[in-house]
Amino acid sequence: MIGKTIGEIHLGDTAEFTKTVSESDIYLYAGITGDQNPAHIDEEYAKKTFFKTRIAHGMLSAGFISTVLGNKLPGAGTIYVKQTLSFKAPVHMGDTITAQVEAVEIDAEKNRVRFRTLCVNQDGTTVLDGEAMVMPPRGPKK
Repeated sequence: MIGKTIGEIHLGDTAEFTKTVSESDIYLYAGITGDQNPAHIDEEYAKKTFFKTRIAHGMLSAGFISTVLGNKLPGAGTIYVKQTLSFKAPVHMGDTITAQVEAVEIDAEKNRVRFRTLCVNQDGTTVLDGEAMVMPPRGPKK
């Protein structure tokens, strides 16, 4: 089944995805992307940083936004066009992150939807804020 088409999306529509970030998530992300920054994978190094402990890659949390857009709203068949991000707070191992999207602009002529994107932790602290532009799938739902 394909995701929502432009005609099925309305201003204010929202969706979210929640995940608790584990140590293995951080190591897997480092391995897959090649981002071996010791701030993420070396506790002794990280103790000497501003954060005093290892933190998750910012782009790991940003990936949760892709999960929402590609699986929930609009869903399967969505094409990610653009994303802006502001990293507001660190994500630590054990933090539960909820990625949220909200439709804030619809351009039916160009088949584009602009979403406000946000990731918050279990305490309600915003860890990431931004906007995404996507092309919802075309055609009838099957």
